[in-house]
Amino acid sequence: MNAAATEPAAAGHVPVMLDRVRVLLAPALDKAGAVLVDATIGRAGHARALLADHPRLTLIGIDADQEAIAESGRLLAADAPRVRLVNAPYDRLAAILADLGLPSVQGVLFDLGISSPQVDDPGRGFSYSRDAPLDMRMDRSRRLTAAEVVNTYPAARLARVLSEYGEERFAGRIAAAVVREREREPVTSTLRLAEIVRSSIPAAARRTGGNPAKRTFQALRIEVNDELGALRRAVPAALDAIAVGGRIVVLAYHSLEDRIVKRALTERTADATPAGLPVQLAERRPQFRLLTSGAERPTKEERSANPRAASARLRAAERVRAAA
Repeated sequence: MNAAATEPAAAGHVPVMLDRVRVLLAPALDKAGAVLVDATIGRAGHARALLADHPRLTLIGIDADQEAIAESGRLLAADAPRVRLVNAPYDRLAAILADLGLPSVQGVLFDLGISSPQVDDPGRGFSYSRDAPLDMRMDRSRRLTAAEVVNTYPAARLARVLSEYGEERFAGRIAAAVVREREREPVTSTLRLAEIVRSSIPAAARRTGGNPAKRTFQALRIEVNDELGALRRAVPAALDAIAVGGRIVVLAYHSLEDRIVKRALTERTADATPAGLPVQLAERRPQFRLLTSGAERPTKEERSANPRAASARLRAAERVRAAA
């Protein structure tokens, strides 16, 4: 492993499943003129290693978080001639490539969810373990905040968000408690919301599964940032953009994300020849082949060394033919 791949750890940001990502993308990125889209560049952990591995590689780094783009620019300064950073949500991927005059690319990487620096920044409101304003916006230019969701959504709508996006068994109880509390005083801080959630969940259920506020905070973050909607739009756009021989790698961190990724890859790796025909139609052959068997998980050693990796699920595919 080269020095560039180890430096992110020293800076407090450890790229998840880095070695596996490098191996999976290498055949596509070794080609002259290769372009990689890092659709969630964050603090450039994966990007730095991939640029070091492939001296001829051009990188397009996308992130909705303005602070992440600024930090990536600093970290990638030595490779600036090969890097183009774009502050935008990743579901604008197709438009970004069109603006750059790129009809296709050789690789796309998604590292979904929330980054460690975002959690660690108390002003962002992502963490349930420290007090901060209820914000949770990855893109601070967006209007909707977690405070607005918590204080304005009717109980039924709030319960639906917690149930669908947080897979929270006690969504109804939590939503009812939030409505009661906000009638007395608006709920505007992370610790107050975490306490409302904790007091809404039966004591027996609080003894397992980690912090009882985890699922509620996940659900609110997904709602505020339209994460699942953006992912449903972004993955097909990324697949459309990949050249023959190009590859996509996606790291998801909960079942809702992974389900969307799995469905999109399944559609592109399936033979679409109508049932009953005696031969496979060339124009209906799969456009992609899977590079992973199911969702790969990090090793026990990585999970121990990097707690953020514990829930990671990696899927990858390679384009084998052009679209009809």
